[in-house]
Amino acid sequence: MKQRILTGIQSSGKLHIGNYFGSMKPNLELAETHEAFLMIADLHALTTLRNAEELRENTFDVALDFLACGLDPEKTTFFRQSAVPEHTELTWILATLTPLGMLERAHSFKDKMAKGLDINAGLFTYPILMACDILLYDPHFVPVGKDQKQHVEMARDIAMKFNAAYGEGFPVLPEPLISEQTGIIPGIDGQKMSKSYRNTIDIFASEKELQKQIMSIVTDSKGVADPKDPDTCTVFALAKLFFTADELADLRAKYLQGGFGYGDAKKWLFEKVNAYFAPMREKRKHFIEHPERVQNILRLGNERARGFAKAKMEKIHELVGL
Repeated sequence: MKQRILTGIQSSGKLHIGNYFGSMKPNLELAETHEAFLMIADLHALTTLRNAEELRENTFDVALDFLACGLDPEKTTFFRQSAVPEHTELTWILATLTPLGMLERAHSFKDKMAKGLDINAGLFTYPILMACDILLYDPHFVPVGKDQKQHVEMARDIAMKFNAAYGEGFPVLPEPLISEQTGIIPGIDGQKMSKSYRNTIDIFASEKELQKQIMSIVTDSKGVADPKDPDTCTVFALAKLFFTADELADLRAKYLQGGFGYGDAKKWLFEKVNAYFAPMREKRKHFIEHPERVQNILRLGNERARGFAKAKMEKIHELVGL
């Protein structure tokens, strides 16, 4: 019997390279060997997005992007978080068991606060909703980036608190599944690539916009003639995702020798990124021309996910006395 995985991605903006290599690509590969659930986290997106039409467009775009990148709805339960109301119901139940100190220690929340982002109660209680997203489906593993590992650990802690209080409502304690090969994908400013930081390279940007984003990558002030350190350069870090081993060795040598500017490296990176996503752009055009196919895939995924969630909540109701 296949082990189950679950992951989610927010519909708060255009998908970017960090999403692709940190979540999309690993999840598409894992779906070949696991029972896979993939959730468009549109409820989480409400913590930062205040435009209804934009949220709907973003949600549809996420679906388009995953299908264009190779998601097979026969192998993955692909659904919208908001189509399964059990997520929000379970959130309240688990919130009554979650210590305030646990939420205050969340690295992601503290990081956003330190950066002066708009802080609301949804961002503060984000780990509880994420715990419910996970625990409703009893997954064995949750593929996440390193920055989300703590949230999966918090989901385990919350599940254990529930089990201690009410009985075995959550017999499977999920484990974070982190790709050590990928790590944290840097954005154009060198920080983690994130829509919140507005430092992304978008997967399906036009060629002109893609080139503009890549040419905007921040580098140090070394001139063309100067030797450069590839291990501290954001351009080189992103090149690792697209270059072959020989190409990467060639780029490293050019950095160390000097006589090769950051502009040259960015142009080479643009060519590789543009070529990599070209077939996916064509597939995406097909789905744009047939939106009914996308909506039908999501409808079937919503129904399947809702079936799992309703069965889980029936057990939770019985345990807590509702």
